Amino acid sequence: MDGRRYLDAISSLWVTTVGHRVPRLDAALRAQLDRVAHTTMLGHGNRVVIEFAEELARRLPMDDAHVIFASDGAVAVEQALKIAFQFWTNQGVSGRDRYLAFGGAYHGDTVGAISVGDGGFGTDIFDPLRFPVLRAPGFDRPDAIDVAVGLIAEHAHRLAAVIVEPIVQGAAGMHMLDPAAFAALGDACRDHDVLLICDEVAVGFGRTGTLFASEQCGLRPDLIAMGKGITGGYLPVAATAASARVFDAFLGDDLGPRTLYHGHSYGGNALGAAVALEHLRLLDDEAVLDNVATIADRFATALDDTIAPLASVRAIRQHGLMIGIELAPPSDGLRWGRRIAAACVAEGVLIRPLGDVVIIVPMLTTTADEVDRIVAVVAAAIAGLTPSAAGPIAGPGSDPRVGALG
Repeated sequence: MDGRRYLDAISSLWVTTVGHRVPRLDAALRAQLDRVAHTTMLGHGNRVVIEFAEELARRLPMDDAHVIFASDGAVAVEQALKIAFQFWTNQGVSGRDRYLAFGGAYHGDTVGAISVGDGGFGTDIFDPLRFPVLRAPGFDRPDAIDVAVGLIAEHAHRLAAVIVEPIVQGAAGMHMLDPAAFAALGDACRDHDVLLICDEVAVGFGRTGTLFASEQCGLRPDLIAMGKGITGGYLPVAATAASARVFDAFLGDDLGPRTLYHGHSYGGNALGAAVALEHLRLLDDEAVLDNVATIADRFATALDDTIAPLASVRAIRQHGLMIGIELAPPSDGLRWGRRIAAACVAEGVLIRPLGDVVIIVPMLTTTADEVDRIVAVVAAAIAGLTPSAAGPIAGPGSDPRVGALG
């Protein structure tokens, strides 16, 4: 409103990948408008949606992927949960009605997604609607995968699937595990014939340095949920991908007992597919993931040199361009995360706290100068904290009532 300019260091809540107003993405959207904005995918097809599905499928770390579209990541997860359950039912297997999930998990805010999620974000009110799951520890514990492997061995006969966010639990405050740790999880699922769902909604499309985080983990999941960065942040598109083994379990008579009766009016929107297709091509053509590696290293050095030594900082967690700076307030209720966010916004840098963890999730195309600016602004904001800082939070974007789910 006041003509101010801001550097988006949270990628519009982790969805924007290559920047705002990207000429190639703008042109793809305009070109599709001259063809058609939307046609239903329920029983029909659309050329650009099919082209995007084919381009996406060949990039997925799974065997012969098939794709069903949705409009947001939570529904992509919901689809994966339903598909995993029906996979067993279609083969006459009963009793496979449980999921194994992790502490600290966040998978979205639909009923199935909050069930496999680990609470928080105001979900307690919906506890009567949530179904029970087996719960391994969160990524704040180094033995999380080992415990999960043991639970799989013990409860395989009841498990429809395991669901995991590969490498990074973003909403938990950027808690992370070594990618190498996840191989044991994939092995356990294969050995005990349990489906593996990888939730790539937040970590997919380059955030961790590869197109999909599962690639770094050596995982070949049965189902993948995607969203957020799929269109580069332009339009709400999400997708669930299934491996050939899962897909084949649904083949049969048209509208027969093995059919997945699930579909959304805007699933496979043509405008979104056109932008998403061009986004995939842009990532390849401009070697964007190479920049992620370079800029991630620059962030690591700058954070270590400038922010880690500050007395108010407890820990820094980073993988690729997913960064969490955990603050160390001397007492509860000081709302240091909010204060840091307000101070950064006042200096023209948009960040977003999760409690007292300052979250930085910059664009994949972030420049070296932008890294330096982001780190300098955050460092100055943290250095300006005082142990008694608990007064009103002033500045643009500081209203605590706005966007409580960040």
